[in-house]
Amino acid sequence: MRVGLISDIHANLPALRAVLAEMPPVDTLVCAGDIVGYNPWPAECLERVREAADIVVMGNHDRTVRRPARYRANRMAEAGLELAKEELSVAQLDWLDTLPRSVEFDEEFLVVHDHPKHQDTYVKPAQFSTIPQFLDDHRGVVLGHTHIQHAETVEGSLIVNPGSVGQPRDGDPDAAYAVLDSDEPGVELHRTSYDIDAVISRIEELDLPDRTGTRLLDGR
Repeated sequence: MRVGLISDIHANLPALRAVLAEMPPVDTLVCAGDIVGYNPWPAECLERVREAADIVVMGNHDRTVRRPARYRANRMAEAGLELAKEELSVAQLDWLDTLPRSVEFDEEFLVVHDHPKHQDTYVKPAQFSTIPQFLDDHRGVVLGHTHIQHAETVEGSLIVNPGSVGQPRDGDPDAAYAVLDSDEPGVELHRTSYDIDAVISRIEELDLPDRTGTRLLDGR
């Protein structure tokens, strides 16, 4: 089975549109969380993901959208969540609340936003070697949260972070996604360009923090 993998969209509609347009044919589309936050289109991105994705798990921004002040120490995050709380309908907020922390797919793979066992813990590529012990009987896991695209097979387990659609932090400004072949198993990592200037312009119109937009230019 071919599985499209997206994560960390963060309300970046131009990036999401570019990824969905370029995504090759897949049997299932999986979203590893953080649909909202930071960028200017939370409601539109939520609807696109709800329509397109077969499996969606909850990210930390999805979980915190009703309580933006929890990110008071990070004005970019807090401002994005304030916007999401204001713009999302009651039905959309309720839908986010119902998202699971993790889901099993194709019987042998797990998708979770962060760490398989420790919520909110970042799993960067250097920590991939520690993950197989937390997978129980799963052949692999799909993660998000770090915004760093990487895939690695460790002790026979495939560990994949498809990277961030809407706010890459691995030095490449292009939107990231991946395609998993669960039969192999194997994975293809993909990047696609999008109109970053349009995002920056909208950020300025909404008076979101300038750095929310300019960081997109260098993928940091």
